[in-house]
Amino acid sequence: MRFPEDIQDLCQALLVGLEAALGDKLYGIYVYGAAAFPESDSTGDIDFHVILAETLTHEEHSAINELHSALARDFPPLGVGLDGYYILLKEARDTAPPVHQLQPDITDDSWALHRKHILAGRCIILHGPEPKQVYPPATWAELESALRGELKYVEAHLKDYPDYCILNLCRLMYSFETRDVVISKVAAAGWAHSAFPQWRHPIEVAKRSYARQATPQDRQFMLSEVRGFFRFACVHISESRAQGKVKDGTKRA
Repeated sequence: MRFPEDIQDLCQALLVGLEAALGDKLYGIYVYGAAAFPESDSTGDIDFHVILAETLTHEEHSAINELHSALARDFPPLGVGLDGYYILLKEARDTAPPVHQLQPDITDDSWALHRKHILAGRCIILHGPEPKQVYPPATWAELESALRGELKYVEAHLKDYPDYCILNLCRLMYSFETRDVVISKVAAAGWAHSAFPQWRHPIEVAKRSYARQATPQDRQFMLSEVRGFFRFACVHISESRAQGKVKDGTKRA
């Protein structure tokens, strides 16, 4: 997969900077998220994993922080939105959420979802081998647990990021209903727009906002609608999970 044009220079600068800072410790760089989906016209940030062959030294840690400061300065606004995890190779090959080597109090709690996306080809390889040589496959139990974690995150941030929450609720409903998690927020919003016509206007406004085209009135509208949409999504997700358990039981029988 090729880079979207608006992030090509930024990703190249990230690669060059990490090669200089880490040398042989740099095992792989994998960009995932909106940038890896062709239907995503814009992205608020760039999601990526940097896979490290060994633990970082203090000097390497400082060099990476300096690199990110330079990228934020030189490539606004996306340079500010570099949202990456630095992960040890031995942890990347495990199913447990890995520790962020720059911020040890943080783990990649959506690890199963990220692995699924990357192994499905929704990634851009900046450096390193094919993802199947790094990432283990994810089971539905792992994916469902990660999806529930994302739902909790949405609930906690309804008033902070109403556009993100509305679009991610679309994706969560789609994923629980179909058991297909490899979908962008934009594509899931298109699905929800057709599936739930009563919520078309909030979804349209959220898409406009995510593309940085919203007005202050749009934000107020989303704030007035997002909690109701969350409640609707929770009911839909609960029904989808119940149906999924019935199907699983039928299969076992």
